Amino acid sequence: MRHSRRWIHGCWLALGLLFAGSLCAAELVKVGGAHFPPYVIKSSLQESSGLLPQLLEALNREQSDYHFTMLPTAIVRRFSDLQRGRIDMAIFENPQWGWQDIDAVAVDMGLEDAELFVAKEEERRGQDYFEQLEGKRLALYRGYHYGFAQFNSDPDFLIRTFNANLGHSHDSNLLMVVRGRADVALVTRSNLYDFIKRNREHARQLLISERVDQVYRHHAMIRAGAPISPEHFAALLERLRAKGELQRIFSPYRIDVTPVVADSSTAADAED
Repeated sequence: MRHSRRWIHGCWLALGLLFAGSLCAAELVKVGGAHFPPYVIKSSLQESSGLLPQLLEALNREQSDYHFTMLPTAIVRRFSDLQRGRIDMAIFENPQWGWQDIDAVAVDMGLEDAELFVAKEEERRGQDYFEQLEGKRLALYRGYHYGFAQFNSDPDFLIRTFNANLGHSHDSNLLMVVRGRADVALVTRSNLYDFIKRNREHARQLLISERVDQVYRHHAMIRAGAPISPEHFAALLERLRAKGELQRIFSPYRIDVTPVVADSSTAADAED
């Protein structure tokens, strides 16, 4: 009887060690999460929601070699966090957004969003209102790179050149337009239609531009020496794309899931 108990105890111990070993075998991949609705929505220092957590959950379900986890960062701090290895990857980026001198590789995620101009709906106001920005009060998101400003995100430049009000919330910028405190807001398409769903009373008060400031072709910026290679990450995304997981996560927010051209990873020092 004593030997039997020892044998059972030994089996449980072996299984426990095996399970712990499998957990330790998974490479930890730290992904930066900056407040960027609807991609990352920070409700507190400890809690976040949005599309990035959903994507990381799908990546973790798909395989067991890597465990993807989100680390808090900030729009203006994410470059240095990647450079010093605090995070391994920054997601939903563009190689033109200040990554040129950083030792990282850009992986095309096959996801497209866009930046749109939004004004207050008024009688006789049409699409021509967006043709000229000079003299208009702009509501912009601090730290963002805009096409009309040649991707220069310097706050002083934007305030001085475009009479810009720089905030930290797309919702606040849209409400500034509704309330007449700004003439034009630039808003990410995914966030704009999420705002409209949550604020039906404002839907008819907004004039949305047909003009697009820029199309976001989202990339993942992976630092040199990261636990996962750009090739392996691209392959994982393709598995999720083939299973319809990317479509499930992103299409409700009008983010286009598109094919990726083979060998589309590019060095982060690509020219503008």
